[in-house]
Amino acid sequence: MSNSKNKKLKINFKKFIPAVLLLVALIYIILFRITAFFNKNDSSPDIDISADKDEPKDITINMAVIGDIMCHTTNFDDAYNKSDKTYDFSYVFKNIKNYISDADVAIGNLETTFSGKSRGYTGYPTFNTPEQLGQNLKDLGMDVLTTANNHCMDKGYSGIESTLNFLDEYNLDHTGTSRSQEEQDKILIKDINGIKIAFLTYTYGTNGITVPSDKSYCVNLIDKELIKKHIESAKNQGADLICTSMHWGDEYKLKQNSKQEELADFLFENGVDIILGSHPHVLEPMEKRTVTLEDGSTKDCFVIYSLGNFMSGQYYENTKSTVILNIQITKSNDGTINLDSINYIPLYLNDKGSRASSRTRYELIDIKTAIENYDNGSDKSIGESLYKTLKTELSKIEKTVGEPI
Repeated sequence: MSNSKNKKLKINFKKFIPAVLLLVALIYIILFRITAFFNKNDSSPDIDISADKDEPKDITINMAVIGDIMCHTTNFDDAYNKSDKTYDFSYVFKNIKNYISDADVAIGNLETTFSGKSRGYTGYPTFNTPEQLGQNLKDLGMDVLTTANNHCMDKGYSGIESTLNFLDEYNLDHTGTSRSQEEQDKILIKDINGIKIAFLTYTYGTNGITVPSDKSYCVNLIDKELIKKHIESAKNQGADLICTSMHWGDEYKLKQNSKQEELADFLFENGVDIILGSHPHVLEPMEKRTVTLEDGSTKDCFVIYSLGNFMSGQYYENTKSTVILNIQITKSNDGTINLDSINYIPLYLNDKGSRASSRTRYELIDIKTAIENYDNGSDKSIGESLYKTLKTELSKIEKTVGEPI
C-alpha cells in the first residue's frame, strides 16, 4: 500500500488570515455605515449628560392681588336666579377674569362670612353671603383668601368655622382666622413654581364683637408678639418671601395714617417683604423701599396701604374704583428674592342701578381698555356718560396709587 494514502490531510490556516481580516473589516465598515445612517435620521434630542451639572436657573412668577370682596344685599339679590333658586356672581368678573386666571398666584380679602343658608343671607352691618360666591371666586382663579377683618366675627365663632369649611370645600387656601390653636400656629406657605411664599393676615378688630376667650385663636388680631412669632415660624420653615395682609387704616381716607406707617416699618424690619392693605374701602398709595435689617443687609420691600373694594354694593365717593395689582417676583439662582416690577390694572365697578335687567346690575370694567375702545370707535356701548366717569376715575386712581414701579 502506498504511504501517501496514509498521510493525514494538513490545512495551512495561515494563508487564510488575510482573507479573514478583510472580511472582518468589511463587516465593521457595513455596521458603522448602518449605525451612522440611523443616527442621522433619528429626530430625538441628544442627551446632555452634563445637564445635572448646570446651575439652578432664575425663577420668575406673577402675583395678582385684589381688594375687599364684600357682598351687600344688592349684590346677592342681583345674583339670585329665581328659576332654580341659586346664586351666581360670575357675571360681575367676566370682563377681567383673564387678569386673575393668568397669574401664578392670586390673593384677595374676603370681607364677609359664609355662615350658611340656614342663618339667612344678610348684608351690612353683619354679613352672611351666599356661599356660591366662594365657588365663583375659585373659578375666577383666586388661590388665597384672607379672612381676618372687622367683619369676620359678624356671625360669631360658628360663622368663622362655617366660612372656613366652605373655603376648604372649594379648595381655596385661607389665612387669618382659625378653628383651632393648631390651625392658627400653622403658617400658610405655598410653593409657587419653586418660590415658597408665606401668607400672613391680621386685623385691627372685629367691630366690637367679642372674640371668645376660650377661642382666642380664631382671629389674628394685630398683636406684635403674635406677628413676630408667625414671621419667625415662616422663616424657620424656609419661606423665600413673606406676604402679610393688614386690615387697618381709616375708612374712606385716600392716604394712610401714622399708625399704618409705624406698623409697616415694624413688619419690614422683622422680615416681611410685601404688605397688602385693606379696610378703608378706597385706594391708598403704594411704595417700594429699601430696608436695612439688623444684620446690616438690605432688601427691597413693598407696601400698598389699601387696595379698595373689589366687589361691593357701596356707592360712596371712590368706593367703586380699585385695581388688580401685579407683582413680578424673581428668585435668583443664588436664592435672593427680587421684586422686579409692580404695576396695576385700574378697574371700576359699574352699578347700572336697580332698573337693570335681572342679574346684570354690577360689572367690573377694565378702565383703560374701555376708554381705548371708545376712543377708537370699536366699542361705544358704555355710552358717553360712563366714558366721562371712567376718565375721571382713572385720573384719581393714578393720582392716589402712584406710578407703576
